[in-house]
Amino acid sequence: MQRVGRAAHIMTVLGTRPEAIKMLPVAHALRGVGFRHSMVSTGQQRDLVAQVFAGFGTWPDIDLALMRERQTPNQILAAILTALPPLLSADRPDMLLVHGDTSTALAATLAAHHAGIPVGHVEAGLRSHDLLQPSPEEMNRVAIDAIAAWRFAPSEQAANRVAIDAIAAWRFAPSEQAAANLAREYGAGRVLVAGNTGIDALLAMAARTPPEAPPTRRRILVTVHRRESLGAPMQAIAEGLSRVAARGDVELLLPLHPNPAVRAALSGLAGARITEPLSYPEMVRAMLSAHHVITDSGGLQEEAPALGKPVLVLRNVTERPEAVATGVVRVIGHDPARIAAEAGLLLDDAAEYAARARPVFPYGDGRAALRIAAALREALA
Repeated sequence: MQRVGRAAHIMTVLGTRPEAIKMLPVAHALRGVGFRHSMVSTGQQRDLVAQVFAGFGTWPDIDLALMRERQTPNQILAAILTALPPLLSADRPDMLLVHGDTSTALAATLAAHHAGIPVGHVEAGLRSHDLLQPSPEEMNRVAIDAIAAWRFAPSEQAANRVAIDAIAAWRFAPSEQAAANLAREYGAGRVLVAGNTGIDALLAMAARTPPEAPPTRRRILVTVHRRESLGAPMQAIAEGLSRVAARGDVELLLPLHPNPAVRAALSGLAGARITEPLSYPEMVRAMLSAHHVITDSGGLQEEAPALGKPVLVLRNVTERPEAVATGVVRVIGHDPARIAAEAGLLLDDAAEYAARARPVFPYGDGRAALRIAAALREALA
């Protein structure tokens, strides 16, 4: 294998709050083992991403500033596929890293593939096995994994000074189950079960987050934002949450997502304490003080169990079955009666709550970023 004659350049492209949270530990680890690393923000969720960077005291090297009001997935895809190729052509990174299943991740993967630059996919292999749940995330992650599995012939990569075949086809799975999904779909390939880098960020932030004064009533942290939840499902969720709030002995803390459709559906929810989106340190503090969590978020399905918080998932399927298998996470759908019943079970049955309010770590021990950096360093050594 060809040796690296210079510090290999790895570029990370991100655009949303979860991507920033989960890729900042990777960026730190890559620099720690000697890589040249640059971070590009597309601006898909400009304000939310800025909160994360401020919380960690760091900033992207390049901000494409592509966010527009009421943008659709197709519009952000088109904007990134227009803005990113000139940057890739000028900087010619040896590898491009993306995270998860966002429009930014898919567009960056396509742009890198067209430029002949290998892609590393962090949080690869998640599957709900339904392209419409969640949408467009399931389709995005399947497409990204397919492209990240591709190996270019060396002759196509003469412009790169790194042995491309040594670092192509990297997919970093958060769990053995995610790796098994990749093996079924693509057979042999370069897959590392690294754990979830979001747990790295969570544990680091929790360790330096001062505790909040205990709320006077038991607090339920609620987040709702998925596109497939809009419309009738969102109305049903709102009704279910209203029934929970009507108990009078709980506080629903509901940070509103910026999506105007979400705000229209939930901003008038009776009995809830509605706030603007929380910064990452504030969200970690809110999880720590919560009795339990009700959400349609993928990230909270990973994070809250590590903090010992039961999670009720407002979806019909999840691509994170490992958390469900622990018993701490339960998928409950959108039915108002079931939402009220499942929340009531956790609030009223002390034995049930105790069984489910325990820290579990199906997504790793907080060292995923170090494993990713070490694997890439070994491949290029």
